[in-house]
Amino acid sequence: MTFGGLPTRFEPDGVSRGVALVAPGRAYSPSAPLLELARRSLLQHGFAVQQIWWDATTRGEEDPEEWVRRHVAAAHAQEQRHPGGGDRVLVVAKSLGTRAASYAAERGLDAIWFTPLLVEPQLAEAIGANAGRQLLVGGLADELWDAAVARELADAGCDVLEVADADHSMGTDDAVRTAEIHLEVARAVDAWLSRTRDATVRPT
Repeated sequence: MTFGGLPTRFEPDGVSRGVALVAPGRAYSPSAPLLELARRSLLQHGFAVQQIWWDATTRGEEDPEEWVRRHVAAAHAQEQRHPGGGDRVLVVAKSLGTRAASYAAERGLDAIWFTPLLVEPQLAEAIGANAGRQLLVGGLADELWDAAVARELADAGCDVLEVADADHSMGTDDAVRTAEIHLEVARAVDAWLSRTRDATVRPT
């Protein structure tokens, strides 16, 4: 499967642990740094990766949460047609894509949320309602990240990586510091996937 000539589906070496559905941001594609590093880590930890590519300018007047849910639901349904594809599903999303939090919560799906829109109570509540394992990644220089909400979610059982100087792209004006932040995020994702390796598979 391809999008504009680019592959959208990636298989790990050996037996798959499940599949990760990768939902991008409004202007942050699945090939952008955070999601590309996550893709590599997911494959390394035995997950197949199904990228969701979209053009956010086509959303029109549709509610953004419903628009995102529709795309994620379509990718999920497609995975369930693969042999064993629905056994374990993980959602990985950036910014706009984190509006899939309610979809993940309804199904108890594990999730990695990059720069979730924690200033939106409905989205934060959906993350808090999810029985799945979740990693939240954000920065204090991001106006869409709410540190108090992040602390509440951490107290409720979410894993949280909060970087003091990171903005909504998990970077700064300094190229070297941005690379350092991305390395910190990659290590957090790798460690989180390692901790969930022996997790009990839940039906989806």
